Amino acid sequence: MEFTGSGRLEVRITPADVGKRVSIRRLVDPAAAGGRFSDTVGVLISWDGGVLVITRRTGDTVRIPESELVAGKVVPAAPARRRGPATDFRELSRVTARAWQPVESERLGEWELRASAGFTRRANSVLAAGDPGLPLDEALARAVEWYAARGLTPRLQVATGAEGTQEYLCPELEARGWVREVSAEVRIAGLAPLADLDADAERVRLTRSFDEPWLRRYQRSGEAGAHVLKVLGSGPSVWFASVPGAGEVPAAIGRCVIDGRWAGFMAVEVDPAHRRQGLGTAVMAALAARALEEGASAAWLQVESDNEGARALYSGMGFATQHAYHHYRSA
Repeated sequence: MEFTGSGRLEVRITPADVGKRVSIRRLVDPAAAGGRFSDTVGVLISWDGGVLVITRRTGDTVRIPESELVAGKVVPAAPARRRGPATDFRELSRVTARAWQPVESERLGEWELRASAGFTRRANSVLAAGDPGLPLDEALARAVEWYAARGLTPRLQVATGAEGTQEYLCPELEARGWVREVSAEVRIAGLAPLADLDADAERVRLTRSFDEPWLRRYQRSGEAGAHVLKVLGSGPSVWFASVPGAGEVPAAIGRCVIDGRWAGFMAVEVDPAHRRQGLGTAVMAALAARALEEGASAAWLQVESDNEGARALYSGMGFATQHAYHHYRSA
């Protein structure tokens, strides 16, 4: 919060600060003893009609009557990062997109419309990473038509939480009836420590392609048509990991895409009957060692925001959140 020379709180933002990252303190319960306050940090999307609209890093939108403002100030666009490789949203968004390429795509300004017969949201949503070159309503209408022609539900992938992300889109989509389905974090870490994880990486088999048993362990593949094979096989340098199980299906699997200095980890899954045995860690360590051999030095992955177990595991490995993204579907 901010103080004046007399020690009182001060509002140091105006409507001219729309588009900037701000920190707000509001009085939400004036009847409470001493008053009850609430703090909000995020991007100031609009300030109209006496109401401030702020989008948080999580993608949540908060509407604050200006009559409740107690203090406010502009804060840096993103906090200084204390660990993990140096990067920005623009670089990381390109790297993550190359690691999960759709079967079909089309540009709409700086947006990319992606379709892969419904296999995963990432490969069947608009990557809204800039200006579509049209007014928003027209761009959304074009996207709806494009997906409808392919028998798919229209979806947008919107990023928040870093400089260059699209906080303004969240309230705009919600106002038009679009529904947020899921949110995820894009996390980054140094690669070398992953290769040194305490795990039996010798058990892990690495190959350039995957087979039917690998797909049976991968829970999201569904019916393995050509679209699934295309998406999973896409990327500059792709490796698949598996740990043999008691039967034909692997006890654990993983996928890694190496792209310059970056190694992306995906599809790390463990048979529920073999969990808490370090198999997921072993898969990560084996793939990290291979990526180091190819000259990579940084790691990234994506984890859904409500997957507490996976988030705790990756935090323990040194992964820190760089930004978040959210999938919205049309109503």
